[in-house]
Amino acid sequence: MVHMDGTEPGTGSRVAGAALVVTASVVVYGWARWCLSGTSAPSMTVAVGFGAVLVVGAGVGYLRLVGGSAGVFGAILLALGLLTAVALADRTAARGEVADCVVSELHEKTDVSLGEGEPPPRTVYRHVLSCPGGYPSELKDDRQLAPKGGRIRVAYDPGRRVSPEPEDAGPPWAPLLLALGLLGGSTALAAHRPTRQEGPRP
Repeated sequence: MVHMDGTEPGTGSRVAGAALVVTASVVVYGWARWCLSGTSAPSMTVAVGFGAVLVVGAGVGYLRLVGGSAGVFGAILLALGLLTAVALADRTAARGEVADCVVSELHEKTDVSLGEGEPPPRTVYRHVLSCPGGYPSELKDDRQLAPKGGRIRVAYDPGRRVSPEPEDAGPPWAPLLLALGLLGGSTALAAHRPTRQEGPRP
């Protein structure tokens, strides 16, 4: 594993690369959580713009510290892991109000990917809602939450910074495990000690 200038990264660079993954994860998740739940959160434009700077900066810094093919793949895993951490922050953000809504319409859409090795078909249910006060107006989920005419209790943020979700939504295990896997892979690539190749002996 070599840097972009052809030199081999030292132990200090590998440790710094692994530390960067941890630091960037904490900073990006904290920034996203504050933007989505903080009482004095910035505008969405500022939140997205600065968040993008954090993700890109972390990826570039990782690539410079680790270098080589491990640096490239690790930086990609890091960027994906940080974006997943943002999705996790969205799922765990506070939704302080609950509305008892009626499903006025129910639409089902199945996305099919063609080709070998593509992911299986995914069905999304769009529930058009009639709620007190007019919000939330719809709720999307990968399962049917109620039939047409049925009722759903929906947790939502009055500030409309995060999307509504069912009141009984479980813990966000999927984004949590995905983020841990991606960030763990990036850390492992940064900490990996390359095998030295000895030249021919005289």
